[in-house]
Amino acid sequence: MIIAMWSGPRNLSTAMMRSFGARADCAVMDEPFFAPFLEESGKDHPGRDETLAAHETDPDKVAAICAAPTGQTYSFQKHMPHHMLPGFPMGWAAKAKSFFLIRHPQRVIASYVKGRAAFDLDDLGFAPQRRLWDELGRPPVIHSETILTDPTKALAALCAAIEIPFDPNMLSWAAGPREEDGAWAPYWYTNVQRSTGFGDAPKDMPPLAPEHSDMLSACLPDYQALADQSIKV
Repeated sequence: MIIAMWSGPRNLSTAMMRSFGARADCAVMDEPFFAPFLEESGKDHPGRDETLAAHETDPDKVAAICAAPTGQTYSFQKHMPHHMLPGFPMGWAAKAKSFFLIRHPQRVIASYVKGRAAFDLDDLGFAPQRRLWDELGRPPVIHSETILTDPTKALAALCAAIEIPFDPNMLSWAAGPREEDGAWAPYWYTNVQRSTGFGDAPKDMPPLAPEHSDMLSACLPDYQALADQSIKV
């Protein structure tokens, strides 16, 4: 069974990959369409050259990899909607159990700018996330703050929503890198590679530079549409 998590960047998504990877019955996959996205879009991202060298760039071959058996009960796949460019195959997702992971755009922008100073609205992925949520029939949505506030209740509710049993092993993991981490991990995964579980719930909103205020305003309607439908615990 494929479990497809659809997230934007800086959304707790890698911690969620660690969480599902801590299950004995689950294989995990890290943003398999990122390399095809970079190849086709020409986007300049941290780790671009390493990613293109280390990962499959043909979207049809990647789709076949996503659909292939893993030898485990579950295949957890971390995806980002904005990586799915027009023409990229989505048939593999038809039978997947999808869910969407969200985070307030002010927190996303404040985190993203630390790793990549030059970026645009498309890189944050809120509009593609909302579009794909509609296209996939509005599957479950969970907010990163819900997970951080009470990981046990939140993950149990998420597992119920996607119809799999909750496993307490999802609450902790060993520190360090993983074989499945993408080639971009040195640029983005420092904190999660030090972690052994979910961190504390966030408090005050981080400040944003004035030049990001329009970007924040543009993200809010798509974010709010999903937040209104998110799992409550």
